[in-house]
Amino acid sequence: MNVFLDGRLELSNNRAERSVRPFALGRKNWLFSNTPRGAGASAAIYSVVETAKANGLKPFEYLKFLLESLPEGRSPQDCLPWLPLVHSLR
Repeated sequence: MNVFLDGRLELSNNRAERSVRPFALGRKNWLFSNTPRGAGASAAIYSVVETAKANGLKPFEYLKFLLESLPEGRSPQDCLPWLPLVHSLR
């Protein structure tokens, strides 16, 4: 198990469970995702928002950064939330 190889890793997934709890509690609010494509799009946005939060970024600022940078041709690998370029969004 990787948790034994790297002491920075958490032994449990409680943080991940807590981060998806608001979505599980509000699931009736998202009934508009009545197609597989809509559900996939919602899941992608939720993942980006929660990843931004987990990396100490402001979700709105990170989404704005992505929506401005990616169409200009910036590589998705250059926009990962743990890279120094993105740390200015904190």
